[in-house]
Amino acid sequence: MKTNPLAKQTAKHLREVYFGGNWTTSNVRDTLSDVTWEEATVRFDNFNTIASLTNHISYYVPAVLEVLKGNPLVAKDEMSFAHPPIARQEDWNTFLESIWENVSEFADKIETLEDVQFFEDMLEKKYGNYFRNLHGIVEHVHYHLGQIVLIKKYIRGDK
Repeated sequence: MKTNPLAKQTAKHLREVYFGGNWTTSNVRDTLSDVTWEEATVRFDNFNTIASLTNHISYYVPAVLEVLKGNPLVAKDEMSFAHPPIARQEDWNTFLESIWENVSEFADKIETLEDVQFFEDMLEKKYGNYFRNLHGIVEHVHYHLGQIVLIKKYIRGDK
């Protein structure tokens, strides 16, 4: 029987930062569960909005998922903060739902990788290996999740 513990652990790590169960006890879904569309789009001082940070942390999930499916990387860093228009609660809910679906599909796909693939270059040497990219996505989420939590507190006056 073939095993791929690194792939399974990486997928678990991704799911935990988005859906809960990690040792930090912080995750994206719980953090955003009570955020209204108004809160998500309000600009506090010169910080990014919660919506733009949420898009930013999730931007490379569908892009790298496509790479794992054998397709080219189609993403640009400068587009990572640009999210669909959010003008009502339904827009915000739809936006979040698409993120949850993308993350779930991405984690499922990661689980199918052979562990040896983690140490191969992702597409080109300039991108580094799969391990760096997949774990980098999780690290990136943790980093910006802290910002989202702080912005949420400031918006609500919970300084």
